[in-house]
Amino acid sequence: MIEVGHIKDKKTVSVEFKRCGVFMKISVRFTAAVHTLLCIDYFENERKVTSEFISKSTGVNAVIIRKILLQLQKAGLITTAIGSGGSRLAVPLKTVSLLDVFKAVNTDNEEREVFNFHPNPNEKCPVGSKIRKILDPCLEKAEKAMEIELSKTSLADLQKGLKKSP
Repeated sequence: MIEVGHIKDKKTVSVEFKRCGVFMKISVRFTAAVHTLLCIDYFENERKVTSEFISKSTGVNAVIIRKILLQLQKAGLITTAIGSGGSRLAVPLKTVSLLDVFKAVNTDNEEREVFNFHPNPNEKCPVGSKIRKILDPCLEKAEKAMEIELSKTSLADLQKGLKKSP
């Protein structure tokens, strides 16, 4: 069960989550992008933060990290020097929410949809003909709840758990 936080209609959304049996799977790019941004912030004043370095921290292939870096750069969250110059933050962490990161690495509407519907329900079947009508409202509420929660947390909030010891 996903905690929906402090939204006005929390009870209804929680019931909808349970009733629909909602299980969300979000691309690994999102958590890897959060890790990447926090890694850049943590190390950028000590060393070059390259895709290879981030790859070792995240355990994600450097090719995928480079794609994530390009997406974060396109979203205006980082700057990257050509070659092995490394990456730096372009904006303060307090201005970047988890929703901003989610949107940065899921660039089109289809990628941003948390739930993908099976494409060809049988319209002649009494279940298949109504499944979208009965399930879509539930899924839309769940997606909205997720967006609300992601927008509440900044990367600076997460950074607090990484404070360096004196």
